[in-house]
Amino acid sequence: MKRMTQVAIGAAVLSLTCAALAQKPITYPAKGQTAEQQSKDDGECYVWAKQNTGVDPAALAAAAGQPPPPTSSAGGAAIRGAAGGAAMGAAVGAIAGNAGKGAGIGAVVGGLGNTARHHRQEQSRENAAAQQSQQNAQALQTYYRAYGACMTGRGYTLM
Repeated sequence: MKRMTQVAIGAAVLSLTCAALAQKPITYPAKGQTAEQQSKDDGECYVWAKQNTGVDPAALAAAAGQPPPPTSSAGGAAIRGAAGGAAMGAAVGAIAGNAGKGAGIGAVVGGLGNTARHHRQEQSRENAAAQQSQQNAQALQTYYRAYGACMTGRGYTLM
């Protein structure tokens, strides 16, 4: 449990660090461009950077805003495992001559097994989400480098 918490905290810090690096640069019209010209240049550089990097920041933002898929609770996993284990234990216990004792042992073993499996699946999902977040941040950083190059070429200063 402690390890899972550490991994989640590390992934969150990494995601925030990458996200901070992958922000749209601020552009200043260094050659007296009007607001209308700056808006036009911004749109054209958006399209150019998207075509040259294959990265669409709007699509990445929409994907990042989607909630993660719902997961079942650890308690539910334990109950389902206990029920299945009890049924199997009762069957084995009946053969051995004590169905009640077999059901009890099966319930404990099944509940623990399903709980452990549930925790491993949750950790795997968290790791995959952190990895995807990092990949998205790197893609955005590549896109914004291309966008910045385009805007610099049109006479803007980037900050």
